[in-house]
Amino acid sequence: MNKKRLYFIDIIRAFAILMMLQGHFIDTLLATQYRDLNSIPFSVWSYFRGITAPTFFTISGLIFTYLLLKAKEKGETNLRMRKGLIRGFFLIFVGYLIRSPFLRWVTGDFDTYFLVIDVLQCIGLSLILIVSLYYLCNKKTILFSIINLLLGFIIFLTERLYFDVNFENIPLVFNNFVSKANGSIFTIIPWFGYVAFGSFIATLFHGYLKKPKFKTIIIAFFFITGFILIFYSSHILTFIYRLTHIKVFLQSAGYNYLFTRLGNVLIYFAFFYSLERYLKKPLILKIGQKTLSIYVIHFIIIYGSFTGIGLNTIIGKNLNPIQGVIGAILFLVCVCFISFYYVKTNAFLYANLRRIYERIKNAL
Repeated sequence: MNKKRLYFIDIIRAFAILMMLQGHFIDTLLATQYRDLNSIPFSVWSYFRGITAPTFFTISGLIFTYLLLKAKEKGETNLRMRKGLIRGFFLIFVGYLIRSPFLRWVTGDFDTYFLVIDVLQCIGLSLILIVSLYYLCNKKTILFSIINLLLGFIIFLTERLYFDVNFENIPLVFNNFVSKANGSIFTIIPWFGYVAFGSFIATLFHGYLKKPKFKTIIIAFFFITGFILIFYSSHILTFIYRLTHIKVFLQSAGYNYLFTRLGNVLIYFAFFYSLERYLKKPLILKIGQKTLSIYVIHFIIIYGSFTGIGLNTIIGKNLNPIQGVIGAILFLVCVCFISFYYVKTNAFLYANLRRIYERIKNAL
């Protein structure tokens, strides 16, 4: 195996996608009477489920920016930026595609719910923003790194100022990227904040990976910073408010889930990076490299993309905890198996999009 490759990135992606699969399965199908936060098993499951999306966004910013900076070493920055833009628009397209109820449309039943924003559109736009920011920084890594760190901090700090924003006067397709009023699950802020922090971390890896004891230092940094964010970030924000009397610090301290979740993500990073040599198994790495295919397949099975017929309509919220656990395990195995051996989502969609592009270009 390549010693210069950051295998822990694929390991974390594998862990996050598996957590997402079981999380969506249980959340969609577990009977209501078992959803009791006073129950220790459910409350623990709920807490760790809440770390999945922050992990996805942070690791997306890390891996994309790391590859972008590596491309600069090879003189391929423009090519990587172009690929990043294409990837971003592609993820946005797929995000809309898997929410399109074609069967309902055929019967004349139209609504705007398919325009809500989910994780794919949000990550896609985030990649576009990262490329744009890198370009605006004139490809200067240090400036890019500092701006990402400041952006992430400001986005998290000011969340109480924009959390209920709703730009009703702009088209719905754009409004959904910034407002949850119409059903969007993710919006570009605050979630781009995690991508920005991931990009900042990528600059650390790019600049210092070859330094002696870097791995030991960065693991300690992840663990200590994560611990502080989880247990003390609210106290620190309150302390800053008392010094400055700037209200936004007190507001952030009173509803501090963003910095706390970032702390959880950093603890994950410390854990998986420290165990990288033991976890870089071919199966785990393959799962980490198949996240888009796995996401699309699981979405079709659970939510019934295109047809409206999925596990959510066939089974509904009717499983007890034992059925939920067994079903989630079988679901993970099934989706991964399909992704590995039967479906190549990326290649299929890229090939068809390229064919459509060529036809349009020839027609013009």
